[in-house]
Amino acid sequence: MTTGTTAPAGAPPRERQERGTPAPRPRIAFLPTAALVLGALYCVVPTLWILIAATKSRTKLFSTATYVPSPDLGLLRNIRDLTDYQHGIFWRWMLNSFFYAAVGGLLASFVSAATGYALAKYAFRGRTALFNTILAGVLLPQIVLAVPQYLLLSKAGMTDSLIGVLLPQLFNPYGIYLCRIYAAAAVPDSLLEAGRIDGAGEARLFFSVGLRLMGPGLVTVFLLQFIAIWNNFLLPYVMLTSDDKFPLTVGLYSLLRHGADEASLYSLVVTGTLLSVVPVIALFLSLQRFWRIDLVTGALK
Repeated sequence: MTTGTTAPAGAPPRERQERGTPAPRPRIAFLPTAALVLGALYCVVPTLWILIAATKSRTKLFSTATYVPSPDLGLLRNIRDLTDYQHGIFWRWMLNSFFYAAVGGLLASFVSAATGYALAKYAFRGRTALFNTILAGVLLPQIVLAVPQYLLLSKAGMTDSLIGVLLPQLFNPYGIYLCRIYAAAAVPDSLLEAGRIDGAGEARLFFSVGLRLMGPGLVTVFLLQFIAIWNNFLLPYVMLTSDDKFPLTVGLYSLLRHGADEASLYSLVVTGTLLSVVPVIALFLSLQRFWRIDLVTGALK
């Protein structure tokens, strides 16, 4: 005859399971969970409103319940009306935004890579002071630089031009900081010394060795800069005056201002806002594989 024994209170979970005592259920921290739920709702609710509002026609946008979608496929009609507005200027704004973000992101990533590589791999007088100054630039809000940049470029005659929007975006202090940290960790000094012994110059080492090893980190820098330029409003707003050079942010704002006098344009603004998110989502999904490659490479090393 056997009698069951009760596991002591301090016994480990595996020992309690072996003695037949059920393991205690894990406690859920209420306050952190509630904070996460509120944060998720804060992000999801406006996105859900955009998705639903874009399906409504001009007459039903404000006459129906907020979170009740329209069953009459109003999204396709809204896209067609947005395309017809001022001979398809919305798609011109979309191309402008893609040009500013893609070209500016690539150039800013290259500048950040070269600067970060130099700060990480070369010892020169004033390197620490220069790096600390760049770190101070990270703390400076970019919005306060828009008006000084406009005054400087206006004296050079570069306002209302593509270069006037691209030039201030090339220097990204946070991107330089990331590249400096990544170059210090991903580019071994021994490999650079081996290249110098073989006769490679410093430019050859940077383009053939440094950039290749820094590739996964540069993907992150490019994505951050792409999104920053894509969402930038104040700089192109003060720099540009021609409608055909506007990015999406300024173009949709101008459309919203016209909507104050013509309420039917609100549905076009909502539809344009929804379409403006699609390229960013597609870019993010397409670049995910580079981060996976970087993680696998680090695990193998």
